[in-house]
Order: sequence, then C-alpha cells, then structure tokens
Amino acid sequence: MSAARKHTALPKAQILIEALPWLTRHNGRTVVIKFGGNAMIDEELKAAFAQDVVFLRHAGLKPVVVHGGGPQISAQLDKQGLVSEFKAGLRVTTPEAMDVVRMVLAGQVQRELVGLLNQHGPLAVGMTGEDAHTITATQHRPMIDGEAVDIGRVGEITSIDTGAIQALLDDGRIPVISSIARSAEDNHVYNVN
Repeated sequence: MSAARKHTALPKAQILIEALPWLTRHNGRTVVIKFGGNAMIDEELKAAFAQDVVFLRHAGLKPVVVHGGGPQISAQLDKQGLVSEFKAGLRVTTPEAMDVVRMVLAGQVQRELVGLLNQHGPLAVGMTGEDAHTITATQHRPMIDGEAVDIGRVGEITSIDTGAIQALLDDGRIPVISSIARSAEDNHVYNVN
C-alpha cells in the first residue's frame, strides 16, 4: 500500500469503526438527507457526498436525498436579468422566477446529483415534489414586523405522499427529490424549504 493510500485509508477505517454501531442500529431504515445548493458548488464535496450516500445504501440504509439549489438559481436568474430579492431570508419568487427555479432544480442540479450518484452504480432516480403529488404545499406568508408578507411562489409543506418514494426504495433505488411542490388549493407550483 502506498503512503498516500495508507494516509487516506486509516482515517476512513476509523470512521467506519465508529459508525458501525449506528449503521447496525439503523439498518433498513429510511434516512432523509438534505443537500443544500451551497454544498454543490465544491467539486470535491459533491463527489464525497455521492460516495457517502451510496455507501449508506450499501451499508443497509435507505437514503432519500432532498436537494436545494440557491446559488444555481441565483446565477440563472442573473443570466436572465431577473432580480433576486430576499425577505425574511427567503427568495421572493415571482411566477417568472418559479419557472427558473423548476428548470434549475429539476433540469440542472438534480441531473448533476443523480449523475454523481450513478457513477457508483445505477441506483439514483430523480423526481420532484410535484411528481405523483409527492409534496403538497400552500403559499407561505412569513411574518415581517408583525405582518404577513406575500413573497410569491414560496410554499410551506402541508403533506407528503411517500408512495412513489417507497416504491423506489423498495426497488433498491435512491430517490433524489427537488424541493418544489404543487398546491392542492390553487394548483400553483411552489419552491419549498
């Protein structure tokens, strides 16, 4: 074994030894992992994340990845000349901006994440909260200075139907879910946190 491989193998072995009781205790359980868009701008971090998720799957857990894409959405909005405004820490999402959010989350960020996971075997399947009515939301109106404020197509999750997710897990897959949802009330699509 080369010195470089030994240098990286020993810390990994130590981590596995420490993780073994946890992995044994949670064997067969579903684990939801939130992967933020900020973490997706570092190539090494993305690759390590994909390896770790696949490792969890092979270690007997059932990972479900839910991802964001804030920096990627901001970059695309800038490209299209749409201004990003934030209120109460949340992106004000106009209908035009929501089209960009959907395109970036489902068409760019999700595809990249699925591709990274599938470098380790064809396990990952992408979907959005809209698909199969997996995530239902209602418009979120945060309180700012004691007043409910309209920030557009930002949603608050009201229900989750796990049927499609469970079917993928039962098939040995890793669901990768974009954080967008449809409302049962107004049929709008919302960006959800």
